[in-house]
Amino acid sequence: MDQDVVQRVKSDPNYRKLVVKRSRFGWILTWSMMVVYYGFTLLCAFDKELMGARIGTGVMTWAIPAGIFVILFTVVVTAIYVRRANSEYDELTEAIKARALDSKKVAA
Repeated sequence: MDQDVVQRVKSDPNYRKLVVKRSRFGWILTWSMMVVYYGFTLLCAFDKELMGARIGTGVMTWAIPAGIFVILFTVVVTAIYVRRANSEYDELTEAIKARALDSKKVAA
């Protein structure tokens, strides 16, 4: 890639906005996933009585719905990120690309 194009992209205010917003949102989702995954793991390791306690008179324990929650939470977090990426982040990316290409045409 042409260094001039790289510098134009990096100096674009939309690029800085995109990096900050995507990074902040990514870290929020990362920490929420870590809390859920490690919370489940810690519950399994340190509160075996709770996780092994039966629900009702059947054979299902609390670990099964907790595990299903972890899986569903992962799907929901992924869907949230994809939705934001396809709307907000893609718009910013297109604006950055358009501005960089317009500047390149003007310079040529």
